[in-house]
Amino acid sequence: MSFFGSATSSTAAPAASGDKDIEVVDPPTDSISCLSFSGQADYLAVGSWSNEVRIYEVGPTGQTQGKAMYTHQAPVLSVCWNKDGSKILSGGADNAARMFDVTTGQSSPVALHDAPVRCVRWIESPQGGVLVTGSWDKTIRYWDLRTPNPVSTVQLPERCYTLDVAYPLMVVGTAERHIQIFNLTNPTTAFKTMLSPLKWQTRVVSCFPAANGFAVGSVEGRVAIQYVEDKDASNNFSFKCHRKDAVPANKDQSLVYAVNDINWHPVHGTFSTCGSDGTINFWDKDARTRLKTFDPAPGPVPASCFNRTGSIFAYAVSYDWSKGHSGMTQGHPNKIMLHACKDDEVKRKPPKR
Repeated sequence: MSFFGSATSSTAAPAASGDKDIEVVDPPTDSISCLSFSGQADYLAVGSWSNEVRIYEVGPTGQTQGKAMYTHQAPVLSVCWNKDGSKILSGGADNAARMFDVTTGQSSPVALHDAPVRCVRWIESPQGGVLVTGSWDKTIRYWDLRTPNPVSTVQLPERCYTLDVAYPLMVVGTAERHIQIFNLTNPTTAFKTMLSPLKWQTRVVSCFPAANGFAVGSVEGRVAIQYVEDKDASNNFSFKCHRKDAVPANKDQSLVYAVNDINWHPVHGTFSTCGSDGTINFWDKDARTRLKTFDPAPGPVPASCFNRTGSIFAYAVSYDWSKGHSGMTQGHPNKIMLHACKDDEVKRKPPKR
């Protein structure tokens, strides 16, 4: 099923040629807030400020086709898939989370908060799948999708801004730089609470695939690599990124941009950052080195994700509200781009002898 019956959504984009990234057809009409690839196939879910979640199929040469769409009653802030790829979960400024059933094409409300739902994540545990939602009402809630009420509610010190899961690790970042770390075998109590190692507001947290630590990105163009166990604390570090010299070659006058998203490569364990400066970086945390940088965007990059094999990196180009309402000028792009990942961009560097 194509969006709005438009002809463009079912025509193939030109096959990837050289290093040129491919534009997804029929993008949302307002700022893009979140992207998520299915863990089972190359289907991409996209949430936006036009209150919609759109689902695209990505073909083997990068051509895309709109497959489905469903709506919230306010902007969509977060989107994810369940483990078997049969359901899409999304949270929005309408204080609700919704579930879209891929097989039936129907969407239904599955979670409710007292304020916008900022984050949704699927938790696949040995006991089965559970949805966790984080909200500006200062709670996280766990939901068994077969019942209308939350399984449990956990009070946070502040509004939830970001949340990520790599079972059994869950990390929640809130306003006022609080970070709460959960072991999901005991999901109702944080086993560690700390302040962000970064001095400015937390924008994103992202769990290591090995579930032994996490990365934090802030509005001030920094990323911190943080291990959970104290014994690994010597490996903690932070670094600057997403900055530009206001005056060429003058490091004291750099323009500072928010780190909007952090994603881990599913095969190599390297990671990406994208920012309000319109650049994307790939990093190797163990070698503490940048693998690649590209600035494809004439505007901010608010969201990004790898597909399940790490062969495709999707990123959005649209206004990220980092400059408030006054920054939303006419003519801002709204695009979703697909980048074909090459090994030398995402593979770890060999250790130095």
